[in-house]
Amino acid sequence: MGKMDEAIKETVKSNGFQKTDIKKLAARNKQVGGQHYKDCKIQPIDYIMENNLTFCEGNALKYITRHRRKGDGAKDIHKAIHYLEMILEVEYGE
Repeated sequence: MGKMDEAIKETVKSNGFQKTDIKKLAARNKQVGGQHYKDCKIQPIDYIMENNLTFCEGNALKYITRHRRKGDGAKDIHKAIHYLEMILEVEYGE
């Protein structure tokens, strides 16, 4: 686990937050601006939340998932790479 993950985990523990079952949320069943996630067998938001991914990890996964489904695929790959570079810099000092 990275530095940010540990800080988030400690904040959640000390404040008594409880995990939400995202599959029960009404907002999960709609998508604004297309079907590029709803057509996935596993929606990125489900995977991201179930695996407690960080913001950067979740966005990288989101852009990788949709690059073939939505508009300019190369742009989405560049966005995913950008988030992965941020993870390398913040978590690993590279």
